[in-house]
Amino acid sequence: MGEWVNDAVDWLQTHLAPVFDAASTVISGMQDGIYTVLAAPHPLLLAGILAVVACRLRGLTAGALAFAGFALIDSVEMWDDAMSTLSLVLVATVITLAVAVPLGIWSARSKTVSAATRPVMDFMQTMPAMVYLIPGVLFFGVGAVPGIIATIIFALPPGVRMTELGIRQVDGDLVEAAQAFGTSPRDTLLRVQLPLALPTIMAGVNQVIMLGLSMVVIAGMVGAGGLGGAVYRALGNVDVGLGFEAGLSIVVLAMYLDRMTGALGAQISPLGRRALARARETGRPGGAKLWNYRPQPAVALAGVVVLALVAGGTSVFGGTKAADADDPGNVGKGKKISMGYIPWDEGIASTFLWKELLERRGYEVDAEQYEAGSLYTGQSTGQIDIQTDSWLPVTHEKYWAKYQDKLEDMGSWYGPTSLELSVPSYMKDVDSLEVEPSAGMMGLLKDKVLEEYGLEGEYEVVDGSTPGMLAELKRAYDEKEPVVTTLWSPHWAYSTYDLKKLKDPKGAWGKGDGVHTLTREGFSDENPAVGKWLKDFRMTEEQLTGLEAKIQAGGKGKEQDAVRAWLRENPGLADQWAPVAGTSEGDAGAAAASRRPTAAAQVDAGIAEKLAPAAG
Repeated sequence: MGEWVNDAVDWLQTHLAPVFDAASTVISGMQDGIYTVLAAPHPLLLAGILAVVACRLRGLTAGALAFAGFALIDSVEMWDDAMSTLSLVLVATVITLAVAVPLGIWSARSKTVSAATRPVMDFMQTMPAMVYLIPGVLFFGVGAVPGIIATIIFALPPGVRMTELGIRQVDGDLVEAAQAFGTSPRDTLLRVQLPLALPTIMAGVNQVIMLGLSMVVIAGMVGAGGLGGAVYRALGNVDVGLGFEAGLSIVVLAMYLDRMTGALGAQISPLGRRALARARETGRPGGAKLWNYRPQPAVALAGVVVLALVAGGTSVFGGTKAADADDPGNVGKGKKISMGYIPWDEGIASTFLWKELLERRGYEVDAEQYEAGSLYTGQSTGQIDIQTDSWLPVTHEKYWAKYQDKLEDMGSWYGPTSLELSVPSYMKDVDSLEVEPSAGMMGLLKDKVLEEYGLEGEYEVVDGSTPGMLAELKRAYDEKEPVVTTLWSPHWAYSTYDLKKLKDPKGAWGKGDGVHTLTREGFSDENPAVGKWLKDFRMTEEQLTGLEAKIQAGGKGKEQDAVRAWLRENPGLADQWAPVAGTSEGDAGAAAASRRPTAAAQVDAGIAEKLAPAAG
């Protein structure tokens, strides 16, 4: 079955590529447009506009709480991510409803269509949502588009079902009465069935939006960004604080959209308007009315217009100063370069290091986090220009074997790395893999290592993610329990915990990898200066671990600030790694480089010293 599916996907990629490209262009254009509108005004001014909308729909209390919620998002520095997520959800909701409502109406009016769509809806809703990302990435590449497509597929069933249910629940006597007075089927639908079904349909809209928000974390795995990307970053770094802030921001968005769609459904439905009118007639007089005050539409519109004008005015002033076109160091002249990284510490450090170096040289750099498979797929399709954390020839062997014809290897900038099993130092009697199986204090990998040391069946190997492994390490370390983790060097865990690497006398782990920089096919021809810089780039272990420590100390969202601080503490490195002739910085960097060994020579010397240490 899997082979059939793969063949079908290959056929679709071959024959319908222009259709996928066109759909990707439309969807990404919609998302970019909405995000531009949402991100343009000052956060608190847009929060005021959204609060006015909430005040009009639900009252003064709702408006005040809405403003407080959005102000909270801004205070934890999640505003841009929240607006990116909101734009993604809005685009997915609009497209989903454009399909779901007509299909639901058709199903309500035809038993055959209803019977045919029901199993399809069951399949779509019960299939794990992450599965939809696989063809999404293959057909649409990485970024927001595959996330939106997966969200549409996952959120479509409740929209269809609630629309069908709402129309079927309309009293049949009312429909017969309309038909008896000669009302056409079209007018019966538009003037009788749809108005009376609106509460149920709006409940379906609400469910579509909530399911869309539930997909943002999954979409973050393929580079959709937003709050989902923040949660994914927190998961990769076991950053509870960042995860809580991003999760809380998602909750604020979800509550706002839930309450607003519910209130909107009540106000546009005839039954809802009648219920609201009865509530006003029976409402209590006095101070309670102040909190339920709803401005008239003209007043609310005037408030929104005033706030929008003020918000628009704030975006006119300021802005980022463009690099001087006559500056010899402005090699890029505003050219855009995209970078992708896996949330491994050396990948984060090297990515933001090169982001800073390239921006100093006049390039406009966008850096996004991806899951490894999505990163290689996006780079092979030309959507991502550079990645700096490819572990070759072992760790990322399967990705390289699949995509090497579409990638360029700029060489290893750090190595050799090592894969190892590590234990806390309080496990005094465990120093090597060559131990008695009855020791009972370690979990080992299943395949080669277990077989090599004759340990199959003796230990429980728990499969999971890197964040799960690190979380278990923290828990066991705090409780002083025996635990063995699969780690690699370099890794920040060695500086956080007192760990020791188990010796591997039989060499079951193999030789260490090199950390390579990869570019998409043709990148170095289009950007020869950058290509040369990347090929010549090398870092020592001291430099890399120092930069990683600086980034860890800087905290979330401050990676590039940490890089700038580290470069100030290490003058000359920026010009050594990205030299430009004809500038004082570049000339000084070249002169400094001529007076000291190259980074590559330092790496080679360090490796040689480890392999053959001097006597004494």
